[in-house]
Amino acid sequence: MTTTDTLAEMAVAPVRSGMVVGLGTGRAASRGIRALAARAQREGLSIECVATSEASAELARALGLKVIEFAGVERVDYLFDGADEITDDLTMLKGRGGAMTREKLVANASVQRVYLIDESKRVKRIGERFPLPIEVMPFALASVRARLRAIGLDGPVRARDDGSEYRTDNACVVIDAPVGGTIHMRALNDALARIDGVIGHGLFLSEADEALVESADGSRVDRMTRRR
Repeated sequence: MTTTDTLAEMAVAPVRSGMVVGLGTGRAASRGIRALAARAQREGLSIECVATSEASAELARALGLKVIEFAGVERVDYLFDGADEITDDLTMLKGRGGAMTREKLVANASVQRVYLIDESKRVKRIGERFPLPIEVMPFALASVRARLRAIGLDGPVRARDDGSEYRTDNACVVIDAPVGGTIHMRALNDALARIDGVIGHGLFLSEADEALVESADGSRVDRMTRRR
C-alpha cells in the first residue's frame, strides 16, 4: 500500500457486505471510490452504491461497483466524501465540484458519514479560503441574487474554464459568494433556507460524524470526531 492510499483505505475500512454506500464527489472522494472498488473485488464484497454526482457514478461503474438510483433509497449505511474547508467543530464548506445539493441529500440519509480531508483544508472560520457555493434555479436567478445581496452575499455566477455558464447535474447555476468573518453560520443557513429559488448550498453544519485528516506529506492521518 502506498502512502497516498492510506487515507482512502481508512475511509472505506468500515464498509461491509450488504451495505448501501454513499459515494461523494471530488478528488478525495474519487480516491475512496478507487479504494472501495479494489476492496470489493479483493474481498468479494456485496454492496450497492449511490453516487452524489454523475462523475462519481461513472467512475464507480467503470471500476465495477454497482450503482443504484438514490431516488429509490430510504437509508444509506455509510457515506464517504471530501470537503473544501473544515473547522475544528466539523463545520464544513463544500461545493467547488458543484455537487453540494446532492451531497447533502445523501449525507442526511446516511447513518455514518466520514470525510476525507487534506490538512490544508483546515480553517479557523468557514469562508476563509473559498467563497460559499449557492445553487440557484436559473428561472429565479436575478431575484435570488437580489435577496442574497440583502443578507450580505454577493458573488459571480460560476463559469467554466472556456467562459460558458456552469450548470450542475441538477441543471442549475452556482453563485460563488464570499462569506465575511462576522456572519454567523447557523443564521446564514437559516436565511438561505428562506430564499425561494435557492436549491442548495455548500454550508454543511452537522453532516460530518468524523473527518480523516491527511498530513501535507501524506505520512499521517488523524481522526477528528464530532462531540456528542
